[in-house]
Amino acid sequence: MAEIVRLTAITKSYGGVHALKGVDFDVRSGEVHALIGENGAGKSTLMRILGGETPPSSGEIRLDGKKTTFRDPRAARAKGIALIHQELALAPDLSVAENLFLGELPAVISWRSLRRRARDLIQRLGFDIDPARRVGSLAVAHQQVVEIAKALSREVRVIVFDEPTSVLSSRDAERLFRIITDLRASGVGIVYISHRLEEVFEIADRVTVMKDGQAVGTFATSELSIDRVIRLMVGRALAAMFPDRGTGVFGEERVRISNASAGRKLKNVSLSIRAGEVVGLGGLVGSGRTEVARLIFGADHLDSGSIVVNGKPVRFRSPKDAVAAGIGLVPEDRKEQGVILDKPIRVNATMAKLSSVVNRLGFLRGRAEREVVTRLGQSLDLRASSIDAPVSSLSGGNQQKVVLAKWFHADGEIIMLDEPTRGVDVGAKSEIYALIRKLADDGKAVLVISSEHQELFGLCDRVLVMGEGELRGELAPDDYSEENILSLAMTRRSSDSEGQNAG
Repeated sequence: MAEIVRLTAITKSYGGVHALKGVDFDVRSGEVHALIGENGAGKSTLMRILGGETPPSSGEIRLDGKKTTFRDPRAARAKGIALIHQELALAPDLSVAENLFLGELPAVISWRSLRRRARDLIQRLGFDIDPARRVGSLAVAHQQVVEIAKALSREVRVIVFDEPTSVLSSRDAERLFRIITDLRASGVGIVYISHRLEEVFEIADRVTVMKDGQAVGTFATSELSIDRVIRLMVGRALAAMFPDRGTGVFGEERVRISNASAGRKLKNVSLSIRAGEVVGLGGLVGSGRTEVARLIFGADHLDSGSIVVNGKPVRFRSPKDAVAAGIGLVPEDRKEQGVILDKPIRVNATMAKLSSVVNRLGFLRGRAEREVVTRLGQSLDLRASSIDAPVSSLSGGNQQKVVLAKWFHADGEIIMLDEPTRGVDVGAKSEIYALIRKLADDGKAVLVISSEHQELFGLCDRVLVMGEGELRGELAPDDYSEENILSLAMTRRSSDSEGQNAG
């Protein structure tokens, strides 16, 4: 494979902070080169240099063997280099066609021609999206297709994907992988940045691991294992990422749902969680896992069946009722549902239980708030410049810690976490795992929903498996395996097990 671009001895400093320290990196025609490392390792900074968004402090870039510089992103795009960031750079109030050709719209526009070109580009990717439709009305997966089509609207030689599947369903992720495979077959060089190591092993030809602003090494994917990659990134093995499980002795039952049905999403689901227990909920995306948590949290409502909390039957009209009953939910999409991004950390951390930081008249006690949030931040090892900083300024792992801080502060008895480490780097995952185990050690009943099987196996005292809205079975630690969880997820229960209780 011919080399397209090479970065040599790249450094980047911001004041006294050295973000990159002499990094070498290259991209070849027709390959997927994965770039992985913890948050802050320098991956995005390196790619911003490649895409002309920021200049290097030193080092050189060679394109087709010739030394070059990119003054700005437009110059990089003119040379065939496109960056598709995790936060998509689209104009939501403009149409699909306008977004695709935004940088080259003529003074007099032939809308019919523009939309025809847009439709052709999108159909090349295997999608049928109306070119006249407003981008802001599209699902995230389709917005990403528009971003890719935008890159392909001019001759492209290198495309950088930064965490492209962090907000995609499994089905949409598979469609993205097919697009990447087609691009690779046409000779395009792909740089793929992801925290999801199983994806990296599925699609990458080579892997460069970064740590603390340096490239630890570049390897053929066949030379690596997930365990070795994690050692290179954080200095310890996968097994060491998880805290020790508890004693296996649990307290009284905190929550039980019996024969719960809700529309077509849930069918006769029964489960229970006890104090001090971490119960996993596995299965394929769309199997009903999230709906179980929403039901317990009062966000969805029962058609039939019952919910019992601390021995008492409940009928929650809203999540407010569930919070009052001591239930917390860390949602799958923290940015949309878990935090208010433009509000300070201190506001987000206390919003689920304001009674401890307001007086009898309802006025905020600022000093009490600062003391509470400072203490929470210390206990969760929250890394931020100030508790007044907006949550949007934090890394994914620290944003997730703010969501956890909210429920630590609320001090409920039941905590549910839906994809708790999505979009979080490996080092921060380990810290979040320790916090989840601490909740259980403090006597909380914990439900963990995850698409990462190793996460369920490493964290949970038992794992329940969902499939097509049904509870298909339960695994004890001795039975944990990828084969067992997928077998349950993809196999209907026999009639003689229909009435069994998974509690």
